Amino acid sequence: MNTGKTLFAQLMDYLPWTTFTRIVDRYSGDHRARTLSCGEQYRAMAFAQLTYRESLRDIEACLSVQASKLYHMGFRQPVRRSTLADANESRDWRIHAELAQRLISQARKLYADEDLDLSNTVYALDSTTIALCLSVFPWARFRAAKAAVKMHTLLNLRGNIPSFIHISDGKLHDVHALDMLMPEAGAIYVVDRAYVDFARLHVLHRAGAFFVTRAKSNMDIHRVYSAVTDRATGIICDQTISLDGFYTSRDYPEHLRRIRFKDPETGKTLVFITNNFALPAATICALYKSRWQVELFFKWIKQHLRIKQFYGTSENAVKTQIWIAVSVYVLVAIVKKRLDLEAPLYTLLQILSITLFEKMPLHQALTLGETKSENIETNNQLNLFTF
Repeated sequence: MNTGKTLFAQLMDYLPWTTFTRIVDRYSGDHRARTLSCGEQYRAMAFAQLTYRESLRDIEACLSVQASKLYHMGFRQPVRRSTLADANESRDWRIHAELAQRLISQARKLYADEDLDLSNTVYALDSTTIALCLSVFPWARFRAAKAAVKMHTLLNLRGNIPSFIHISDGKLHDVHALDMLMPEAGAIYVVDRAYVDFARLHVLHRAGAFFVTRAKSNMDIHRVYSAVTDRATGIICDQTISLDGFYTSRDYPEHLRRIRFKDPETGKTLVFITNNFALPAATICALYKSRWQVELFFKWIKQHLRIKQFYGTSENAVKTQIWIAVSVYVLVAIVKKRLDLEAPLYTLLQILSITLFEKMPLHQALTLGETKSENIETNNQLNLFTF
């Protein structure tokens, strides 16, 4: 007796399948595919991400146990690990990259009204290195005895939605990610010292964008003007500066703003540079502190999605898995917003990981899990010291 859709099928309904079909046709993804279509490949890999499967054998075993529900989850026939491995090896990873970008575009619109205390769009740019075994992934050579890929991410701090992702080999320096961006006028880009390249920063400036970063200790400058500051707030100085180095002054001939800040919590002194002269100095310091959100994003996605253990060893298989992981993250973020859920993404993923085969309304399952977690009474806990 059919009592409704599984939670997995309901979650997959939020994907733009018509758009996905057009992307698949563009890359001939289903050409000569007799058993496992690109849509089924995505569903199988998304299932693996949501339920934390360890291997292709693990995926096959878990899906085969629920054989009676596979058709209603979007699978025409049982998923075989050899077929899924072949699909990950041969199907173009750009199919899933484009799908992820479409989902990111949807999520940005949904989270555009998130409160950030600023009218500007604020982005944090950083990268994370995913270590690999050189003997298994020889195409990703990073150092003499190590392999790695690097994920460069531009995170929109309204909702912590990735706006740009580029997957490269581990050797590509972070600063080259600036060359891949399309600067948005009026937006603020928060970056660390690895991105201090004045020629590239001047490109952002000429495009009408702003940047906030930390100054390098050997930066050759002279002070043009000093504004009055309140040292009680931790702002030691707020200066207008000009670059004196031969190359730096040529690459960035405009004035910059330099702010020295002493963190009252740690006692550390930090020096920031920016091309934004309008915002208060305290806001500039707070913006750089918000850059930590991109570090939390990397930590979160490594812990709760499968991008450290890979189901395939080729470059295509690795990129396919990373892009599907990103799309699953964004898909859950879209569902969270559309269903107006208060629970964090971590909680939603934990609920989904053990309820995907259940047949009940998606909103009810996610809200019920949220309510139960909030109503747990501490007096029901076992007391080890009660005899």
